[in-house]
Amino acid sequence: MNMKEQIKNIFIEGPITPHFIAERIAAHQSKTGIGGHSIFLGQVRADIAHDKKVIEIEYTSYREMALEIMHTIRELIISKYGLTCMHVFHSLGKIPAGEICLFVFTSAPHRKAAIDACSETVERLKAELPVWGKEVFEDQSIQWKTNLP
Repeated sequence: MNMKEQIKNIFIEGPITPHFIAERIAAHQSKTGIGGHSIFLGQVRADIAHDKKVIEIEYTSYREMALEIMHTIRELIISKYGLTCMHVFHSLGKIPAGEICLFVFTSAPHRKAAIDACSETVERLKAELPVWGKEVFEDQSIQWKTNLP
């Protein structure tokens, strides 16, 4: 199998729904060697900037590069923490305030590994992936979003 076949697509058009998240969690009930899961859900905030409220963020990405970088991060973290599995999903397109735009789900035999792996994955993907967001305000003006730690 070549590397391109191993790279998982993390991108979803539109918001990540509660139903989608629940299905991913339920799929792990048969994996009885797992002792702990950790989940991070990133949600679009209705920030106020220059006296205007954000109503949505429009996410874009350099997909091919982002998928290759995420593949590398994924493999390193799975190995480092001894994970049973890891799932990462990031929205593309317009995501309204209040909706989920990032879902990171790590599973391991023990909770500490799952929690630490989830945290490191979120920090690394926010710092390293070529994914950008344009904040759209209620007056339809826009500005590029800056990721904060």
